[in-house]
Amino acid sequence: MGSQRNGFKKECFILSVDVGTTTIRCHVYDKEANVRGSCSTKVVPLYPEVGHVEMDPDAIWEGFITVVKGAVRDAGIQMRQIGALGISTQRGTFTTWDRKTGVPFHNFISWQDQRAADLVKSWNRSCTMKVLQAAAEGNCCFGTTDTWLLFKLTKGRVHATDYSNASSTGIFDTYQMCWSGFLSSLLSLPLSIFPKVENTDHDFGSTDPSILGVSIPIMSVMADQQAAMFGECCFNVGDVKITMGTGTFMDINTGNKPHTSRAGLYPVVGWKIGSEVVYLAEGNAADTGTAIKWAQELELFSDVQETSDMAYSVSDSDGVCFVPSFSGLQAPHNDPKACASLMGLKPSTTKSHLVRAILESIAFRNKQLYELMLRETCIPITKIRVDGGVSSNDFIVQLTADLFGRKVARPQHYEMSCLGAAFLAGLGMGFWRTREELNKLQSTEKTFLPQGAPKGGACSPSREYIPALHSWERALRRSMNWYKP
Repeated sequence: MGSQRNGFKKECFILSVDVGTTTIRCHVYDKEANVRGSCSTKVVPLYPEVGHVEMDPDAIWEGFITVVKGAVRDAGIQMRQIGALGISTQRGTFTTWDRKTGVPFHNFISWQDQRAADLVKSWNRSCTMKVLQAAAEGNCCFGTTDTWLLFKLTKGRVHATDYSNASSTGIFDTYQMCWSGFLSSLLSLPLSIFPKVENTDHDFGSTDPSILGVSIPIMSVMADQQAAMFGECCFNVGDVKITMGTGTFMDINTGNKPHTSRAGLYPVVGWKIGSEVVYLAEGNAADTGTAIKWAQELELFSDVQETSDMAYSVSDSDGVCFVPSFSGLQAPHNDPKACASLMGLKPSTTKSHLVRAILESIAFRNKQLYELMLRETCIPITKIRVDGGVSSNDFIVQLTADLFGRKVARPQHYEMSCLGAAFLAGLGMGFWRTREELNKLQSTEKTFLPQGAPKGGACSPSREYIPALHSWERALRRSMNWYKP
């Protein structure tokens, strides 16, 4: 299980930090995987221009340290009682910095940023020249969020990432398991600036004692969706997890072979532990939590917890269809020019109808991703688990189960990315011994059975939703290719 450190004290705990798109959160876990202390802080995105989404590297760093100290304080323990640190981060968000000074050349460019197609040219000119000059001098570091944090935590001693994060950048060859020389040359990025890629359970060194007062072993680094998959204990081929947060990310364990897709599923490394490599096929819908937040800002409701009851308070959406595509449509449509839209409005439409239409659209997109996954991978589904903040909405999860015709389980705690990074760090330290032990720690808060299914079984998707689904698909088609060049 990688390089294990011995001498794990009985009264020690695992610390795990998840640096997400909207929030940085930290949990302290005990031996039973109970959360003993927590702390979180908001991530403030920057929008310098339309379509540009950035983050301040120093703000990310300060937020990281704040939540670590806050969670330890909340747990009522001392920092020296932390036996290992696991880190989970949003994927594809990157920056470059000076290797000698550690000063970033520019802000983090977020995974939500629309400049990917013209990456280097999109940086401001003076910044680009600094990057290229530093690269030519061997003094430039490229890194995703995890790499930046590792560099900062070790005072510049470690410039590394893991396979799960590297495979999510679009510059990593998941078939050859190395940085792609072709893609890096296409982007005018020399291979010398990229971090070393290590196993997910690698011993990444320890935090510099001047930062947290003690030296803490960093025993896992994971991309957030892969960490959520590990936290859900989706260890077997055919296991599926659906994370519904800012966006929806649906992953299936494809075993030791990457999936080659034609319609928009993408292969990523789930984790590499020792010689074992587990691949995932992933599809996503970008505007899940975004759509709900937008509806809240329009004052369709005041508290997100109201939305499920509002949706259930009406028998249907009164013919209203919502298309959640503020950021375009991902698989299986892959249309960046699609627009978000509300169709079918009439004088009888109420706030509850609008809310129901928005929640339905999230489940409808789940169904599209699920059917694409079944069609492309041809892998029998063994289990389906949901997590993320939006998974707390009973209406969405129940409708998802109905449309899939499958049982869907929701865990006791929704922050699976944190738990996954903690599980892997704990395994590396001997805090937990086996994955079977982790499976026993997995707790399910609620199981959603599809309507009409025999107990514990599957059934055909709910027929009553076929007309509404067909109407929504018509609305979706009308929303496509909306923005013309």
